[in-house]
Amino acid sequence: MTFDQVIVLDWSAAGTPKLGKDSIWIGHATAAGVTAENIATRRRAETRLATLIDAALSVNHRLLLAADFAFGAPKGFTQTLTGQPNALALWDWLATRITDTDKNATNYRTIAAEMNAQFAGHGPFWGNGQKYETPGLPRTKPAHPLGLAEHRTAEQVGHEGGLRPKTLWQLAGAGAVGAQSLTGIPMLHRLRARHADKTAIWPLEPTEAAAVVIAEAYLSLLGDEVRAATAQGMIQDEAQTRLHAQAFLTLAKNGNLAVLMAPDHPAETLLAEGWYLGAGQAATVRAGLHTLTPPRLRNDCFAMPQGVAWTQVDDALDRLRATLHPVTQIEATPLAAALGRVLAADVTAQRANPPHANSAVDGYGFAHAATGAGVCQLPLAQGRAAAGQPFAGAVPHGQAVRVLTGAILPQGVDTVVLEEDCAISPTAIAFDGPLKPRANTRSKGEDLPQGAPALAKGHKLRAPDLALLAATGTTTVQTYRRLRVGVLSTGDEIVSRNAQPHEIYDANRPMLLALAAGWGFDAIDLGHACDAPAAIRNHLNHGAKTADVILTSGGASAGDEDHVSRLLAAEGHLSSWRIAMKPGRPLALAVWQGTPVLGLPGNPVAALTCALIFARPTLFALAGAGWQTPQRFPLPAAFSKSKKAGRREYLRARLNADGHAEVFASEGSGRISGLSWATGLVELPDGAAEISPGTAVQYLPYSGFGLN
Repeated sequence: MTFDQVIVLDWSAAGTPKLGKDSIWIGHATAAGVTAENIATRRRAETRLATLIDAALSVNHRLLLAADFAFGAPKGFTQTLTGQPNALALWDWLATRITDTDKNATNYRTIAAEMNAQFAGHGPFWGNGQKYETPGLPRTKPAHPLGLAEHRTAEQVGHEGGLRPKTLWQLAGAGAVGAQSLTGIPMLHRLRARHADKTAIWPLEPTEAAAVVIAEAYLSLLGDEVRAATAQGMIQDEAQTRLHAQAFLTLAKNGNLAVLMAPDHPAETLLAEGWYLGAGQAATVRAGLHTLTPPRLRNDCFAMPQGVAWTQVDDALDRLRATLHPVTQIEATPLAAALGRVLAADVTAQRANPPHANSAVDGYGFAHAATGAGVCQLPLAQGRAAAGQPFAGAVPHGQAVRVLTGAILPQGVDTVVLEEDCAISPTAIAFDGPLKPRANTRSKGEDLPQGAPALAKGHKLRAPDLALLAATGTTTVQTYRRLRVGVLSTGDEIVSRNAQPHEIYDANRPMLLALAAGWGFDAIDLGHACDAPAAIRNHLNHGAKTADVILTSGGASAGDEDHVSRLLAAEGHLSSWRIAMKPGRPLALAVWQGTPVLGLPGNPVAALTCALIFARPTLFALAGAGWQTPQRFPLPAAFSKSKKAGRREYLRARLNADGHAEVFASEGSGRISGLSWATGLVELPDGAAEISPGTAVQYLPYSGFGLN
């Protein structure tokens, strides 16, 4: 879930207007940075929030407003008070009763007493900090609260994480937070009503289509960071709003806010009680302040040694492999969103798989030591063991128990006999022995013990990998952010539609975008630039801001119209590599404003060949997935060719009915139909070669390049 702006609200207004500590603070994070405002009254703060919301909507920005007070009450309270379980019913109830003046005078204590009166005996609210008495609102905590929990589920989860949230029921005293909810909920209710068609309350309403999402925050999550800021002289409330706004916006941009907004709790609980962002996930919120950015590539990373004119394919690949490193940030990714992501850290099994010794079959379990050769007859113990329904207690030695596939082996059982191999009565079983010890069982951790390596850093996650990680208790993994690959076409002769006789349709851009997307990267269409330095410069500037790496096609050589190379050389850092290969001799490798640029040939056949041989391993290395070597294997040739020495050649090829490699009828680099006809490439060596039918050649299938 992404947002363009984040507002974090600290609603701790004093009884009389004041600024500084224990007053209202609004932290506001945008692409331009983080600001904080201090406001003395709730009325003025509401007006300011309305202005900020209107401003965001006017520029089509999506806004997250996170407020530091509870949006609901422990389960059962709203149902008793309103007759409805959803926390929004409490919002409606309070909105018609709570009043607030421009001097922070409010009737929330009277309304709290009114709510207390709805419960038999005494109500849950307590803490009257005023000199005068409010009938029905005790000054101290009741000795025996009613059948309502002290804390919502979210606060209980926070307690487990080491935090000490206060209870909604406390309205006065050190750390009291209840008054903030009673005065804050009606205010948010009014803000929501101003743009009812564009605003949603999380998690009480669907938020996917909302331009403004109002959520609950808990501003003690970043305790260490806030303490560091206050040590430098910043007021605590200001530090809390600034830091949380910054963290939430960063998490929204890198995709990790979705982790906070998908709590693993029943919808019934969330709708009744609400939830706060980061409950039980303080580390994820903290990561929003400590995003790691790998170093950019050096400007001279692609420079060839002096005096090198032609570069052999293997030398070029070796040089790239030694130079490149990941350029994307590391982030925590929930397993459900991790398909296709590249692991940035090794993953170990959090739990053994299987977690317990269990039965591999339906049958009967017993201690192997109680059996022997010949016919074995064992009395049956009462009960059974099934998957998810363990046997209670231990099975006496010399007895058997009914066990089903996947059931945890009960204490006293180490061997299982198949049901089909038994004679069975209501009280006993008989079978022919001997059985092997531990027959038909799976030992604990036989697939993967707890703490054992599961997957290594650099691994690109596939569906089977998600199964392995889920089975071993992993719910979140450290991954590299998806590599953003920008694709730019250049050339006056290139058009996307309505081509004139002197123009050609842009075949490279859709091909390269499809390659990048198929490899699991975020493909960014940078459009087409004409042969003018200003136009190319603008497109490269945009690409440097939006992409991690840029692929261009055309203009990569040194001819009169090779404007890309000239611009990269004049204003960037360019190395033009002359690769000893056919097709695709020119390859421009450059750095533009810190972003690597791969200039591919303009001819589609050469562009695809260079993309497969050079761009693919380069992109995977930049993405953190390590160096990718294409699959290749020898096959008999189904063609004849006399090859000269000097350049490695790649021929469009496919397998015939005999499993031999046949090649496209023409080697012309303009024959795009051959790319579609082929299912792979035949790679001929750098040296001279005489190929005739039956000669072994190296076949590189498209599937080995990730083209499926």
